[in-house]
Amino acid sequence: MLHRIKSTIIPVGFLSISMLAFASHAEPIKNSVAQDENRLLSIFKHLHANPEHAFMEHETAALVADELNKHGFEVHTGIAKTGVVGILKNGDGPVIMFRSDMDALPIKEETDLAYKSTAIKKDRFGNELPVMHACGHDAHTTWLIGMAKQLAERKSDWQGTLVLVAQPAEELIEGATAMVNDDLYKIAPEPDMIISAHTMAVIPADSVGIRDGRRMAGTDQIDVTLYGVGGHGSTPHAAIDPVVMGSMAVMGYQTIVSRAIDQYQPAVLTVGAFQAGDTNNIIPGSATLKVNLRWYNEYEREQMIKGIKSVTNNIAEMYNVPEDKMPTYKMKGYAGPVINNFPEDTQRAKQAMASTLGSDKVLLGLPPLMGSEDFQMLGSPYPDARILFVEIGSGKPDVYSNYIDKQMLPEVLNHNSKYVVEQQSIATGTAALTALVLEFLQK
Repeated sequence: MLHRIKSTIIPVGFLSISMLAFASHAEPIKNSVAQDENRLLSIFKHLHANPEHAFMEHETAALVADELNKHGFEVHTGIAKTGVVGILKNGDGPVIMFRSDMDALPIKEETDLAYKSTAIKKDRFGNELPVMHACGHDAHTTWLIGMAKQLAERKSDWQGTLVLVAQPAEELIEGATAMVNDDLYKIAPEPDMIISAHTMAVIPADSVGIRDGRRMAGTDQIDVTLYGVGGHGSTPHAAIDPVVMGSMAVMGYQTIVSRAIDQYQPAVLTVGAFQAGDTNNIIPGSATLKVNLRWYNEYEREQMIKGIKSVTNNIAEMYNVPEDKMPTYKMKGYAGPVINNFPEDTQRAKQAMASTLGSDKVLLGLPPLMGSEDFQMLGSPYPDARILFVEIGSGKPDVYSNYIDKQMLPEVLNHNSKYVVEQQSIATGTAALTALVLEFLQK
């Protein structure tokens, strides 16, 4: 079937003819985005100043839905609580899905931006927490809004079906799976390709990066709960202290990667939170460790999970924890397989974005990262759907050369309270991603 990307082999000759045809639209894309830039920056600043926690992105979702409606998309809302899907059909052809994530992080912003977030909002559990777009999802959402306008106005240039997804809760690694489980595909058609992009502080804001092969690791979120016997702080011998057991577990976990994983295989095990007790002189009855895993092979994933359970269970047994109070393991936020860019898709994307931005603005993407995404889970019912991941620059002009020439990272990366997306990233991302999607929706 001609429009099925996963079964199409693109000859080199076709690519060159395709790119010549595409180039005629490249400059108008850049110009049109430039004319829309002030509007997009206003949206971006609004989103940055008004972030929302995972699964609580109600205002952001409403804004996205309104923008998609303006441009003639068939719009569906409330998928996995706050997810939004816009569908634009334009004749026979491939189905291309593009996903942007909407959620922010429970971080108090410490930038000097005039549009900084000062918000304290309820998370999905009712906790009042500071919230900040410290990972660029405000930019991602703005790109989607900008692309919707550009692609709706260029229907004569493409053919097929465009599906735009504004997804909740990427930071929890839960939102994409939640949308699939909430009947996404009773609304949306089966995708031939799923595309997503992320801000990258190591790339200048006027440039993009793309690379084939491994791009981002698979991940798991695991809550490990140890149960003890509570008691008075003055008589620990009369209790079973889960704080001590949890502390031993945290240290024991550190040897799993260093001693049980092949050193040639990348893997990361991080304990992001240790929750136990409320006051100084009471030994609590339980402690919870919030563990995050990153991996590139399922075997290493299984070894880490096995190691976590072995370490924790043996500590509990050492402290004579009864059978009915042995540790429990809540698996949540799984995202796999890992994200791989296919070489032929990468080459087409690279040429399309170079035609729009200029070849000097399309850089080699970073080496495989231990960061993770969950947009590939949108394709979990359709494992033959191709996945494509693009890095959109968000940094200052010298960040890439510093990284390549001096192996020097920017002072501030994402998930930091001082993280800033340079404003030029908005136009760059909108133009590059519009060009990329047009390439895969060619007539």
